[in-house]
Amino acid sequence: MSSRKQQISLRDLANHLNLSTSTVSRALADHRDISEATKDRVRQMAKELNYRPNQLAAALRKGHSKTLGVIVPHIKGYFFPAVMNGIEKVATREGFNVLLCQSNEDLAREKRNIEALLAAQVEGILVSVSATTQTDLQHFEQVRQQGVPLVFFDRVPELDQSMAVILDDFQGAYQAVRHLIEQGCTRIAHLAGPQHLNTSRNRFLGFKAALEAHGLPYNEEEQVYSLPALTHEAGRLGMQHLLALDPPLDGVFAAYAIPSVGALEVLREKGIRVPQDIAFACFSNEPFTTMTQPQMTVVDQRAEQMGETAVRLFLQLLKRGPSYVPPHLILKPELIIRDSSLHLSQEPRQPR
Repeated sequence: MSSRKQQISLRDLANHLNLSTSTVSRALADHRDISEATKDRVRQMAKELNYRPNQLAAALRKGHSKTLGVIVPHIKGYFFPAVMNGIEKVATREGFNVLLCQSNEDLAREKRNIEALLAAQVEGILVSVSATTQTDLQHFEQVRQQGVPLVFFDRVPELDQSMAVILDDFQGAYQAVRHLIEQGCTRIAHLAGPQHLNTSRNRFLGFKAALEAHGLPYNEEEQVYSLPALTHEAGRLGMQHLLALDPPLDGVFAAYAIPSVGALEVLREKGIRVPQDIAFACFSNEPFTTMTQPQMTVVDQRAEQMGETAVRLFLQLLKRGPSYVPPHLILKPELIIRDSSLHLSQEPRQPR
């Protein structure tokens, strides 16, 4: 049997005082129609009974829950926790509480997250879709039909008139691959993410465009390995596949950071030097990318700024109504150059 004490309600407090609930409520709100003696009596009893007002119920009575729902694919690593920091910073300043849900990259769970947030009567929902969310988007249409403001961030579905804040993934990938080319790389491969995700697709297109703009050979069947999952082990498998190519690679651009760690492990195990034999760059400025040997060149995703901007979009939608649909807000990426992509040594590359 649970030992948890039942929380005292406003009605319980009123019964102890032999007053109406409306009188107790107005006394706690310091209403001018209630005498000071009654206010003191109510406050004292509330203190003795450890009464805590139900802020959500009070807000709902006024027609506003002051709660914002957020759904992320996961909270591993740096990116989504940093986005959450940005969301909470602006939401708290505007008087909103935040309810966080994880889809764990699962469409069915994402749908349950939506149902739970709607049942909690949130005033808006911010979403970065799961890796398994493709064509079944009815749960997002349900949010719209109920008139709840819906804002996407980072990963955005193919949904008409959606409001979103995204990074210029194309430009980030283009900059990273151009940098590898400037370092002397002429045979660059890509560890690509699931192509139904806008982030993965745009990073692939940026990779391809950079090669074509600089007159370098491109063969999708050989130079692009689509990761089956965004995991460490998937990165190992991808790197093993790419190392079997002939002629051999001298550069790799990875769409995600966690698989990159597995890829670097394989290179180290095979005695292939980074960056002297293969230069390496990836997306996402995870803290661990400064702890690898060598430190990784990365594209920074402006994570906290993305979270802040997503809340501001929600506030605009809340103010102007569900018919307001501005164009997607696109943040500019930043290429952070570290040792993994710099051909620091003038030694000839080792034959493979």
